Amino acid sequence: MKPFSDRFEAGRFLVPKLAHFRERPGAMVLALAKGGVPVAYEIAKDLHILLDIILVRKLRVPGDKEAIGAVASGGMQMINNDMVAALNISEATINSIARQEQEELRRQDRLYRGNRPVLNVFGATVILMMA
Repeated sequence: MKPFSDRFEAGRFLVPKLAHFRERPGAMVLALAKGGVPVAYEIAKDLHILLDIILVRKLRVPGDKEAIGAVASGGMQMINNDMVAALNISEATINSIARQEQEELRRQDRLYRGNRPVLNVFGATVILMMA
């Protein structure tokens, strides 16, 4: 199979494989921003189901590319405690990095979602796009 020309094409490719979700009550596509959004958009548009995004930011080691954890929409935070201990990173440093990334998440949330509320996934059938 040839590679897709873009992620929109990849989404259109997946639509027939997910056709059984067409107009299903409670079905939705959740997309990891940014890569999953174009794929999920095509699926949600064609299947007539809801679309929402998942925003995640890595918590990077100061002065390095390595991540010591991540934050996500809704205040979720995960920390790799082994890495933090190995690199001797203070809690104050982690909190500072997390605050900066949470602020960026809020900015992105306004950009992507505007005034729309986050979809409630409780009891929903979720198709997750992480492309």
